[in-house]
Amino acid sequence: MESFIIEGGHRLSGTITPQGAKNEALEVICATLLTEDEVVISNVPDILDVNNLILLLKDMGVKVSRRAKGEYAFRADELNLDYLQSDEFVRKCSSLRGSVLMIGPLLGRFGRAVVAKPGGDKIGRRRLDTHFLGFRQLGARFVHDEQRNVYAIEATRLKGTYMLLDEASVTGTANIIMAAVMAKGTTTIYNAACEPYIQQLCHLLNRMGASISGIGSNLITIVGVDSLHGTTHRVLPDMIEVGSFIGMAAMVGDGIRIREVSVKDLGIIPDAFRRLGVKIQVDGDDLVIPKQQHYVIESFVDGTIMTLSDAPWPGLTPDLISVLLVVATQARGSVLIHQKMFESRLFFTDKLIDMGAQIILCDPHRAVVVGHDHKKTLRAGRMTSPDIRAGIALLIAALSAKGTSRIANISQIDRGYEDIEARLNALGAKITRVDD
Repeated sequence: MESFIIEGGHRLSGTITPQGAKNEALEVICATLLTEDEVVISNVPDILDVNNLILLLKDMGVKVSRRAKGEYAFRADELNLDYLQSDEFVRKCSSLRGSVLMIGPLLGRFGRAVVAKPGGDKIGRRRLDTHFLGFRQLGARFVHDEQRNVYAIEATRLKGTYMLLDEASVTGTANIIMAAVMAKGTTTIYNAACEPYIQQLCHLLNRMGASISGIGSNLITIVGVDSLHGTTHRVLPDMIEVGSFIGMAAMVGDGIRIREVSVKDLGIIPDAFRRLGVKIQVDGDDLVIPKQQHYVIESFVDGTIMTLSDAPWPGLTPDLISVLLVVATQARGSVLIHQKMFESRLFFTDKLIDMGAQIILCDPHRAVVVGHDHKKTLRAGRMTSPDIRAGIALLIAALSAKGTSRIANISQIDRGYEDIEARLNALGAKITRVDD
């Protein structure tokens, strides 16, 4: 297991470019299973979750070639479907949450798939009911193998239907869309997730020959086609990494430019930081965060305490709640952070309290942060990253702290952030990776 040693108190300045979006990359890479033709995807992030998914596709028989940094060609013309029944496949799926996104394309193209309980962050329940309900409504059958605790899913041919999703699940929506593109007839999905990465997936599928309308809304209509063909696709910049860099710039920045962020796809993210008082300037497709001695948390119009809460797109993504909470620890004023979607994601605040942050954890979903206004610096500490987003939040806290901190289990950070220490060290940080 590796750790980061962080020498806090160094100011960061310069220019940084976000990686390709992790969540989009997982979706569109799985979509290459829908055709035997070659699909070329660029701006793929070099991170653990994506690399492990690519290795899993190779194990299944997908021909994968790396054409350049971040650019891969995928051809799924000779898949070994028997491998899906193996214990090795089940074990690998159980350690990789992104593997769940293979179910839809395998079911849509071949009429069968295997579901193992996927791994990933330890942030509370992340149920798959939305996926299962959608597949059932398309005509799939489930058989539970109790001995191995896996589900076999089968369908002679899926049939289009109307469905109202029980929640606007992003991976659930992506999976159902990929299953439905070659179903017989028309599928209508209401209460669909509509974030930019779902939109990107739909645009990719349409270029492959699918017929999807309603893109960008929560009502998606899919007219099934007989087959799909190859195409090319470029992954968007990662909005979560953009938000993480905004947080770093606010806490320890002497002026940072974040390049080529695709401003139009950031939604409410910049405004969420502005509510904490963070100044953000838009320059073309770049964001500039100037040095700020103070940032003051806004109040609501009626004078009540500011609340930041997550919500389905176009609301605030839950993946940035941890970063916003850390940024608030050095703001002037108080804010209520309400993490609605995952009941364990705020438990990392214990580490921040140990570092001297003024936080009241009200319950698993809510925390009140009273900002120090930079009058009291956080203390360095030893901590462990419980998940990707808490990991980057703790890294931001350590960068601002007085003294040297140590963060263990940084493989969690590596799952979502490409070569993060080298990129931040180029801005002036002092981060060293060590083997425990």
